[in-house]
Amino acid sequence: MSRPAAPNGHNPGPDMPIALDDARRILDSQPFSRLLGAELTAFAADAVELRIPLRPELLQQFGFAHGGLIAYAADNALTFAGGAALGPSVLTAEFKINFLRPVKGEVLVARAAVVHAGRRQAVCRCELFVQDDAGEHACAVALGTIVAFGPATEA
Repeated sequence: MSRPAAPNGHNPGPDMPIALDDARRILDSQPFSRLLGAELTAFAADAVELRIPLRPELLQQFGFAHGGLIAYAADNALTFAGGAALGPSVLTAEFKINFLRPVKGEVLVARAAVVHAGRRQAVCRCELFVQDDAGEHACAVALGTIVAFGPATEA
């Protein structure tokens, strides 16, 4: 989730939060995210929301969203949540996902928040939902550790 340095040459950290528009630019700089049609609809210290329209190209052979797509949504939402706490130069150190039900619908929604943040890492939780004509249904839950990287953490 790294973004270019500020005009003074420094990367903003948690003391200089990034705005939704900045987070959207970061997401748009990821070619894979553009390919999937991912969109950030919320980005704040207390909540991140990532949405992906479910197109036929993103489904597996039984017509459900591919597990890799669901894992991507969880990973990116977790990382953006960690970035809201630690600053934009973060990476996923690990994550675990539990699939609750097959995903069939119109939109995959990943909502993530920080459970606990320290100086260099944040543990984040993500809940994933599928939206269809009948409403919104839980489909997966993920937990991940997001770590800061860069000059401030390499000392």
